[in-house]
Amino acid sequence: MHYESKTGHIGGNLSCIDILMVLYHAAMQSSDELVLSKGHGAGALYATLWSIGVLTDEDLRTFHKDNTRLSGHPAPKYLPEIAFATGSLGHGLSLACGMALGRQLQGKGGRVYCVMSDGEWQEGSSWEALIFAVKHQLPISIIVDTNGLQGFGSTSDIACQGPLTDRFRSFGVPTEEVDGHCLESLLSAFARPTQGLQAVIAKTRKGNGVTFMEDRMEWHYLPLGETQYRQAIEEIGRS
Repeated sequence: MHYESKTGHIGGNLSCIDILMVLYHAAMQSSDELVLSKGHGAGALYATLWSIGVLTDEDLRTFHKDNTRLSGHPAPKYLPEIAFATGSLGHGLSLACGMALGRQLQGKGGRVYCVMSDGEWQEGSSWEALIFAVKHQLPISIIVDTNGLQGFGSTSDIACQGPLTDRFRSFGVPTEEVDGHCLESLLSAFARPTQGLQAVIAKTRKGNGVTFMEDRMEWHYLPLGETQYRQAIEEIGRS
């Protein structure tokens, strides 16, 4: 999808696709909903929705093209699985809070899963949303795709804020760290019964599975050339 449309953000898609696959195939129930706060991971979301039969091969071929339903950041209206336009970073948790509170007021069950990037926690709106969620003990699972890189460098160099695990726990939020590419670890974290808030710090790698992309900031932006695409497909096929 990213190669044929000549678009970037492939590194951040590869860091979160395992999380999304586990959520949709094993963790989420029919009463649950998802907010992909890191909207630039839309390609991974579309591939996951394809894997459960929501999208077709033909749908994926239209990614990022004119008149597509599958824009570079998720857009609402076209798919019931996408409730909000996201990718204006730092806003996703606020949207998840509104959704979870609305469900509570209507007496609906289920959880809201919010997949975020670690860089979004440099946004004040994320912390304001967390304060609100703690106050109302909203049924939200916050999953932080913690690949350590953002648009202009490492998250620690751009705005060091210490371990997110400690910060979440200081708010009283049950929090655990997992390997974001280990399916068993993710399943274990999501399977634990929780009421109210839960936070999962998923340690990931930008460009996971492709040697020339892994932990490289430039793959936040770069499109794939043909040689790079062939190599990436070969490496992922061997893994």
